Amino acid sequence: MSTPQFWSTPLRYLRWASHERPAIFYSLIIGSMGPVALVGLPPLRRALGDVDPEPIPMSYPIPSGPRTFPKGYDDE
Repeated sequence: MSTPQFWSTPLRYLRWASHERPAIFYSLIIGSMGPVALVGLPPLRRALGDVDPEPIPMSYPIPSGPRTFPKGYDDE
């Protein structure tokens, strides 16, 4: 049983695909950039000075002290 041509000679297949099937070739190139970007971009971003934003508050802060009720407009 022979192995598929892509796994036996991947560079030769990519060269053929770049000429004969450019959609497959560029799909493989763009698809392979995703995991590389996932690993490489966060350290590069921090090295260039970009900082992570503060976490979003999950609740409204409750003020300390007694609550003041508004007066006027028939609220008495």
